[in-house]
Amino acid sequence: MVERKISGETIFEGRVITVERDVVDCGGFTAEREVVRHPGGVAVLALDERERAVMVRQFRYAAGRTLLELPAGRLEPDEDPMKAGLRELSEETGYIASHVVPLGRMIPTGGYDSEVIWLYLATGLMAGAPHLDHGEIVEMELIPFEEAVGMVLDGAIEDGKTAYALMKYTLLRERNR
Repeated sequence: MVERKISGETIFEGRVITVERDVVDCGGFTAEREVVRHPGGVAVLALDERERAVMVRQFRYAAGRTLLELPAGRLEPDEDPMKAGLRELSEETGYIASHVVPLGRMIPTGGYDSEVIWLYLATGLMAGAPHLDHGEIVEMELIPFEEAVGMVLDGAIEDGKTAYALMKYTLLRERNR
């Protein structure tokens, strides 16, 4: 069953998100849906030659605490997700990758948010100096891949995109894909 939009209004328009309230046809009845429109994002699982994941600690205001995450960021309008991932990796960590492959995409909160996050695996890393965006404060860490996976399992890594990428890559490696 596909819901079809009948009407809608913009409730809020911000720098990053827009919130809409829509009335939808649900095949015989109508319902209201509130949707956060987001331009999408990207996250990069970057692994160095010693199989350490390049990660960042960053205070996340909405979560109210510091989270351990993969380098990630928001897509600019019409930006190629892979290029955005390489940009974010370089900005937040200074690393440049010579090899990048897609790990797919994920929908973090499909019940109310339109965001899609594109995920990439980056290898062949060359270190450089980070060049953070204004107001961005991150601490980079190199964490052995298996340890990072364990941190997902024991709850130390709570960030959804990070957990998803680490676990997906674990399964892909186990299946030799």
